[in-house]
Amino acid sequence: MAAQLGTSRATVSRLLAEAKRRGIVRIEVVAPQDADDHDLADRVARILGLTAVHLSPPLPNPGPGRTAVDVMGGALAPVVGRALAGAGLLPGDVLLVSSGRTVYEVAQFDLTALPGVLVVPTVGGNDQPESWYQTNEITRLVSDRTGARPNYLFAPALPGPDLYHSLQRDPSIERVIGLWSTARCALMGVGAPPLLRTDIPQFVPTSSEALRNAVGDVCSRFYDRRGESVEFDGSDRLMAVTLDVLRNVPVGIAVAIGADKAESIIAGATGRFFNQLVTDPATAHAIVGLTDPT
Repeated sequence: MAAQLGTSRATVSRLLAEAKRRGIVRIEVVAPQDADDHDLADRVARILGLTAVHLSPPLPNPGPGRTAVDVMGGALAPVVGRALAGAGLLPGDVLLVSSGRTVYEVAQFDLTALPGVLVVPTVGGNDQPESWYQTNEITRLVSDRTGARPNYLFAPALPGPDLYHSLQRDPSIERVIGLWSTARCALMGVGAPPLLRTDIPQFVPTSSEALRNAVGDVCSRFYDRRGESVEFDGSDRLMAVTLDVLRNVPVGIAVAIGADKAESIIAGATGRFFNQLVTDPATAHAIVGLTDPT
């Protein structure tokens, strides 16, 4: 600065001191962004009672005609990959994967190598038109991205009574369902309140009075603000992992973004359906705002 002004460093020092005294100049140390993110992640983990919160970078600007959904996969996938790597999965271990747009978008990108790991869907859905509600497709994608071994559940998410009982006796269905309780890790999306969603699986009865109490779901199992199960007519026939099974999975990784999901994430953590969270800074701040406004 002295060289640019053509004066001595002592003169510059005096000018800065006077400017600081008058309030013209303020000198401060700004913490690196990484430190801020680490503090935010620790704070959210502490608030929600989770073992870890993994923050992605802020989502990039989607650009004209696009939304956050179109760019979230690339931002979240490296963080999900690190969380999966940290689970310490070995060949023969079971990794459960849910349906949903977030997990589907993440699965479009490289994750981490999981050779010999068994990838297992948590819910049926081979009758759903959208790819992100076809859990077998997500199972295939995750397996391709990790070098794991896919296991498929060839069943609708909500079969009728006769088909449901028939499926329960099918050996291939029994084998996959039997893997749920042996899972070492689960990767799941978190659904927003069902009655506020514009995108929801076709089998969900959105006109159900019971779902008015639901604030979110994991693996198509709905829950209320207290993290307690919300049942609807026919939910006893769901071909989906139960909330009790999810509670007992050693490493449960939820991946979700959006202020509309903040309450869903909080309630899911309250219910102990997962113990780790992958999200972005904006969602983390929304969670803090709902739980610790100070």
